[in-house]
Amino acid sequence: MATDSTARRPILALAPRLRGRVVGVLGILLLGLVALWLIENLVREPKQFVLVFLAGVTNGSIYALVALGYTLVYGILELINFAHGDVFTWGAMATYTIAVSWIGLNGTQSGLFTFLTLLLALVGAAVFCAALNMTIERVAYRRLRNAPRLAPLITAIGMSFVLQNLIGVIFGFDYKSSNSLLPNGAIFHIGSQAYGWDKLIVLFITVPVLLGLVWLVKATRWGKAMRATAQDRDAARLMGIDVDRAISFAFGLGGALAGIGGFVYFAYFTQARFDLGFRLGLFAFTAAVLGGIGNMAGAALGGYMIGFIENFNSGLTWHTPGPDWTESIVFILLILILVFRPQGLLGEALSTRA
Repeated sequence: MATDSTARRPILALAPRLRGRVVGVLGILLLGLVALWLIENLVREPKQFVLVFLAGVTNGSIYALVALGYTLVYGILELINFAHGDVFTWGAMATYTIAVSWIGLNGTQSGLFTFLTLLLALVGAAVFCAALNMTIERVAYRRLRNAPRLAPLITAIGMSFVLQNLIGVIFGFDYKSSNSLLPNGAIFHIGSQAYGWDKLIVLFITVPVLLGLVWLVKATRWGKAMRATAQDRDAARLMGIDVDRAISFAFGLGGALAGIGGFVYFAYFTQARFDLGFRLGLFAFTAAVLGGIGNMAGAALGGYMIGFIENFNSGLTWHTPGPDWTESIVFILLILILVFRPQGLLGEALSTRA
């Protein structure tokens, strides 16, 4: 019996390696099929492919902003803040309130007036959502820090429903919409289709925000406090770091990102509804998991990947499932990532968490 057990040990030790190789081969085959599908669509309709690609960059920027909010909170508390998508919706509603309801922006005013109004709405949405997210942390999550993980998770889901229904009570359960807020003149044409200024302005807003976030987390005192708290809260306290303030700052920063994302969404799509954050929040959460939740670069990468998946699936024509399958494809991808690579594409870099 001892001899048989000894003989089986090398075989059992090889099993995980063999499984890893099989998964790797299957992953390479799947990526190869996707690449062939994209190349075929590019060859058949190059102009349409380029337009869909550019639209994917625009949508992916919004997902990246929201996904970074998820990853900031998870990096410092290991909490999935499911209310984050609804904070994003509050950002869109704050933009509507400031720019459309209060100031009356309708796209017919002068360029300077439009710019100043949008700037005010951007700052207002970011500040409001930062304060909202910090309040949520103080009221709902702080007392549950040492509770079993199921308690804050259920609380986060409950806060999501509370925020969602508050939007419905205050703003109504129908769409809030406006005329075009961003200039949409053509920058260049691809065939008969135009690439407008509105898409480029989205990038002008989101890319500096993403770069500024990296600088803030990597190079500032607050960022270092957040990273220290994420790695070891007790050691951070011994070093004189106010852990509660660092966590609150992380929530505020994530809320500001959600507010900016809500502003960009409303300014670009010009409509929002009380349940907007449910679908978009799940997509952004999937993006964070896809790239590696807790890793900022991974969250941004995942956001752009989800943007490309959504737009390729709805905009390409050759053997494309179509927009009705977008949610299924995204969540199948989420399941595959959780099963075969739960750390995400870029892993969970502990030195850069939060």
